[in-house]
Amino acid sequence: MSQTSCNRPKDIQAAGKVTVDAIVGVTDIVEAMHHTIINLGRVQSKTDPPRTKGITGMVYKNIRSITKIVGKGLDVSLNQLSALIGESDSSPGREAILAALNGVLGDYLMASENQLAIPMRFRREGKPLTTAEIAEMIQKSDGRIAIMVHGSSMNDLQWNREGHDHGAALLRDLGIMPLYLHYNTGLHTSENGQAFAGLLEAILVESPQPVDLFIIAYSMGGLISRSACYYGELFGHTWPKQLKKIVFLGTPHHGALLEKGGNWIDNLLETNPYSAPFARLGKIRSSGVTDLRYGNVVSTDWQGQDRFENSGDCRTPVPLPEGVQCYAIAGTIGKKASQVGDWLIGDGLVTVESALGRHPKPQLHLLFPETQQWVGRDMNHFEMLNHPQAYETIKKWVAT
Repeated sequence: MSQTSCNRPKDIQAAGKVTVDAIVGVTDIVEAMHHTIINLGRVQSKTDPPRTKGITGMVYKNIRSITKIVGKGLDVSLNQLSALIGESDSSPGREAILAALNGVLGDYLMASENQLAIPMRFRREGKPLTTAEIAEMIQKSDGRIAIMVHGSSMNDLQWNREGHDHGAALLRDLGIMPLYLHYNTGLHTSENGQAFAGLLEAILVESPQPVDLFIIAYSMGGLISRSACYYGELFGHTWPKQLKKIVFLGTPHHGALLEKGGNWIDNLLETNPYSAPFARLGKIRSSGVTDLRYGNVVSTDWQGQDRFENSGDCRTPVPLPEGVQCYAIAGTIGKKASQVGDWLIGDGLVTVESALGRHPKPQLHLLFPETQQWVGRDMNHFEMLNHPQAYETIKKWVAT
């Protein structure tokens, strides 16, 4: 990370706030462990945070108080410093760190109004685009626009992998102008889906001409795009009628392996009174991450539920959007078809079955036509961002 990116005063201030809250959170976990050991064999409350008493309790209370006072002092000092020296330019390193932080803690950053929370907007080369700039891009491409939707804990700059960018290549080869969405991947999929739908409606209403709209969605971006289509229809937006095609790359339509494993570990830790406090560490992860367990798309998938409970797949069935040609790319690290390589491992993060939308329950099965599916072998989840065969497949589908 560059020196410039390390010295952004607002970044330091916001990171300091996260650090303060983290110290308090870890203090709670350690005290819970201490409380469990002291009260071994006694009935404990499941609702209130465990608190120790006497001198031990006073020590933990003072740690929290001092930490919060230091945090408030840091906020004041950095506000003054920010006013004096201003803001520095962004950098790819800082962007990557912010994207990862938002992926893990994005819902918390938004709820606490932290400066590190990423707002949803369209960008070009890492810079926000104005409505006038977007309108000019639409005119230059004769209304042919590809919305590039990145994955979890990523940003729009990371479409460029090892010198290749699917969006830039589509512009070069087909004259289709890429618009890069930048968003906080730690929010619920449905929250991002509604915001994405509103953003598309806003720019297309202002468009100087009719638009042929394409979406190229990577990983979590595919869930966001399906959610946007659902809410765009629900809200009576006009943009879904201009949407021609969606290409899904490694989208966990029916969940991702790591989040399923993480939820299993959470529940395992909670079965033992000594390890239960550590289950709270795993529960720091964002709403966006827990939505990846089964591939949540709409708000009814999570509202009124404890998102950390192992309650099973209770999703509302959301089919592929009507009138839109939908395509799916799956990756697998296996060179040949096999149950282990395809069904259990897939591209390392998403199984082939999940990426192709296949599900044993008919109401959840996504009906991608066979001619609109492609499996890239000897290809992991990230390699589909720059693999030549993956791009040639995308180009063929978009061009026809």
